[in-house]
Amino acid sequence: MAIDTIPSRAAPGDKGPITRQDTAVWTLPELTGLRKLLGPDWYRLLRGVVTNPLSVAGLIIVTIFVLMAIFAPALAPPVTAIADPYLVPRDGFSPEPKPPGTVWNRNPPPVPGWYETITGNDQWVHLMGTTSGQFDIWYGVVWGARIALFAGIVVTLSTVTIGLVVGSVSAFYGGWLDDVLQRFTEIVMAFPFLLAALLLSSVLVPKFGRSIWPPTIALIAFGWTRYARVVRGDILSAKERDYVMAGRVLGVKDGRLIMRHILPNVIYPILVLASFRLGDAVLSFAALSFLGVGTQIGYADWGQIISFARDWILSLDTHWYIILYPGLSLIIFGLGWNLIGDALRDILDPRMRGPEG
Repeated sequence: MAIDTIPSRAAPGDKGPITRQDTAVWTLPELTGLRKLLGPDWYRLLRGVVTNPLSVAGLIIVTIFVLMAIFAPALAPPVTAIADPYLVPRDGFSPEPKPPGTVWNRNPPPVPGWYETITGNDQWVHLMGTTSGQFDIWYGVVWGARIALFAGIVVTLSTVTIGLVVGSVSAFYGGWLDDVLQRFTEIVMAFPFLLAALLLSSVLVPKFGRSIWPPTIALIAFGWTRYARVVRGDILSAKERDYVMAGRVLGVKDGRLIMRHILPNVIYPILVLASFRLGDAVLSFAALSFLGVGTQIGYADWGQIISFARDWILSLDTHWYIILYPGLSLIIFGLGWNLIGDALRDILDPRMRGPEG
């Protein structure tokens, strides 16, 4: 029997046409390797993430902040071994900020090993200057990366989890339960997000004290609604498909049906939304700290570092460094996650898929 040929391009190392057998042999390693391990959808997602320029740029930015958070003790050593590293060391109590390059005068931290090699100076200086009250900006930016990652990840994971549970239960069971959950969701959505988080965080401060928990809890309490609405809409469509009906006929329990068969097929829009919202969560956390309902004074938080510039708004031409470095950290951190979200949206959009997608 003759073998059909594809004369469109030559086989590697052979000037003859590609046969159907050659095509099967060449694609076999891909199908039996990583693609078989992950499945076609997750393989396509991973391949798109590592080849899309937007996602690569976003991953590079996020990786820089992750490395900054991991190596914070080496980049900005704590003043003493027993000191809280998240409390920014201060060089006095003067209300006027000091510019970058100013030498430490009081209780300078230990000089890290990399400092003299890079700067050629064995005397520790304020690399980014100081804020009002003489809090060192370099320490605030470096250790603030940990706070940003913690707040962003905890808020995003918590809101995604709550949204998945509420949206799944609401859509799958329907009826009066769907009505109750959706009316409650709409009530929560009716509050202006940042204002509601500000009020709840203010209420929680007397109970938890000035720490990262009041703003984190407040952002979780009002941040899950969008996930719930997205999941509900997708599951309302998915639960009428044949594989769900077949599972019900076979007697599969509701929890297993939702967790093993429905959610894996509707999770991709949530991934895109979560990547966008993670950067938003950090910006909202910084906003609450800026307004005074976040961490305690002197804590390594980008929003609080920016808040020290409020008294110097009219002289930012001179004291520009107070707002520049923490502000750039916030903007670039959010930009990294937004680039990843844009890339995921393009990768997962059926209209953007190529013939091999």
